[in-house]
Amino acid sequence: MKVFLTGATGFIGGNLARKLVGRGYSVRALVRKGCSLKFIEDINLELVEGDLLDETSLERGMAGCKALFHTAALYTFWSSNSKIIYDTNVRGTENVFLAAKNTNIEKIVYTSSESTLGIAENGIGDETMPGNVHKIPGDYKKSKFLSEQIVLKMCQDGVPAVIVNPTMPIGPYDTKPTPTGRVVLDYLNHKMFACVNTGLNVVDVEDVAMGHILAFEKGIPGEKYLLGNKNITLRQIMGILEKITGIKAPNYNIPIWFALTMGYMDEFMEGKIIGRCPRIPIAEVKASRKFRHFDCSKAINQLGMPQTPIEESFKKSVDWFINNDYVATPKR
Repeated sequence: MKVFLTGATGFIGGNLARKLVGRGYSVRALVRKGCSLKFIEDINLELVEGDLLDETSLERGMAGCKALFHTAALYTFWSSNSKIIYDTNVRGTENVFLAAKNTNIEKIVYTSSESTLGIAENGIGDETMPGNVHKIPGDYKKSKFLSEQIVLKMCQDGVPAVIVNPTMPIGPYDTKPTPTGRVVLDYLNHKMFACVNTGLNVVDVEDVAMGHILAFEKGIPGEKYLLGNKNITLRQIMGILEKITGIKAPNYNIPIWFALTMGYMDEFMEGKIIGRCPRIPIAEVKASRKFRHFDCSKAINQLGMPQTPIEESFKKSVDWFINNDYVATPKR
């Protein structure tokens, strides 16, 4: 079967491309003009040039495909121009779905985010807990919420789309890296000097990729599936990285208010004055004020999503960054 994939040069999309080809699918991948193809050159893909904001290129790329995997998004907690985040993630998603309708795509898997979901009073979230856009920190997370609302509305209108909500993916081919991979990379580069008291759900990116395929093969259109694994604290992550790398974990715990103060200073100096991405984005710090723990049993029970031990996932991430020269001074 021929499938159309957006985001093949990204973290989840690149891993998904490998899994799709390995499972026997024929993959046509959308790539933007001038983007680096370094880490997908070894995959047997049919590449077509286009853009999420160009519906004509999307329709041209989807022609003859039976299925669509839409993973592409601008994943950043800071931008000097927030409009580009909403254009890419919201308007781009709408364009992709309109193109899918016009080309008679039979089934769609849309990559959303755990950030669109709420947390129950017991401190655990699941697919039934809607988020509140007014309480979601940062433009990226807000844009993913708005994008998901568009997809849900289209599902109500009969579009055969399954929504997957990855938690915090970790593993190889995190080329940018993403904000999640940045945690590992900063640790390896001895830039993790302190720890805040926060919690999240970690999952192997290759399991997330397989979760997309299982959502296509078994998922029910209109349903949402959390693709996650283990609920853990940031301090516990530091402990795992210490065992893997031999690099001593930071001893200091800092309160959120102090991290926020540093974030505002960093965004002013790095973002406004120098014009580059700050190391402490305010949206990321605000997101850490609340533990983001989830019950991911729906995807495990209904789809059969694998659950690789996260210690293995962090080891794969560490090895990939070191082997691809992301680490200034590797210390093992």
